Amino acid sequence: MKALLSTKVGPPEALEYADLPDPVAGEGEVVIAVKAAGVNFPDSLIIEDKYQFKPERPFAPGGEIAGVIESVGVGVANVKVGQRVIGSLGWGGFAEKVKAPAARVLPIPDAMPFDEASAFILTYGTSYYALKDRGVLKSGEVVLVLGAAGGVGIAAIELAKAMGARAIAAVSSKEKAAFAKEAGADDTVIYPTGDLTRDQSKQLAEEFKRVCGGGADVVYDSVGGAYCEPALRAMNWNGRYLVIGFPAGIPAPPLNLTLLKSSSIVGVFWGASVAREPELHKGNVRDLFKLYSEAKIKPRISARYPLKEGGKAIRALMNRSARGKLVVTIE
Repeated sequence: MKALLSTKVGPPEALEYADLPDPVAGEGEVVIAVKAAGVNFPDSLIIEDKYQFKPERPFAPGGEIAGVIESVGVGVANVKVGQRVIGSLGWGGFAEKVKAPAARVLPIPDAMPFDEASAFILTYGTSYYALKDRGVLKSGEVVLVLGAAGGVGIAAIELAKAMGARAIAAVSSKEKAAFAKEAGADDTVIYPTGDLTRDQSKQLAEEFKRVCGGGADVVYDSVGGAYCEPALRAMNWNGRYLVIGFPAGIPAPPLNLTLLKSSSIVGVFWGASVAREPELHKGNVRDLFKLYSEAKIKPRISARYPLKEGGKAIRALMNRSARGKLVVTIE
């Protein structure tokens, strides 16, 4: 089979399109013929050894896939050969076939296309876990989403609206603001790119407050960097600041701001939660499929890449030029 492999620590351009032996399902495992793989920020980290997990090389990036069960190992009862499924794997998805623990595989609705399925579980799973379980979002509250035009950000906008909240999208361009508006954002803020001066940071905090109608009850931060402090300053009393990711750098917020607002900074590690809290995850997935069937959420795929060009998809994500989701498709 063909796979796009990380054979050494390096950027997406260092990935190699190569042959691998077909995987064989062991006890409790399945082999999936991959039809599509979602592209996510951890893919950019794992190939440069910057992620929490460091698989043995060679390995294929791609932690989120959709496809068809080709074979099952001993003891597998939750899925069967020929079934359409999604898998949340960590890595291995940029390949024609992948072996996975059956416990990390879920059937998908017949009406869900493979590309949408591959762009579904990680982004919506992360954002739903963040807003519902970590942010305890209530109907009528205000959510400020940083990086709102990205995969998890646009999912957060859709989910916040589905949960009855007011959603404010913070983005870096007019084009991304329009994209977030199309997804249901009530209003937008366009922030400057790069490092912020002290005055710019204060001005941005005031703009966040103004557009939020006084302040945000929940901040969903998938960007980090210089945008953390102004967003933290714009929080309401008892606000919850959700830490999702750091493509703009790991911030060091002044903790006195949490004291002044009695606010909380809350970590969101969805991947670990899936392993530690499987019943919570199963319930969340049921909720998400229901919202999908009701057309309240829908993956917004802006570009598709063939397997051989999967590195270009990761590069587009790293450059923060992507809107919505990018998908690698496998014929």
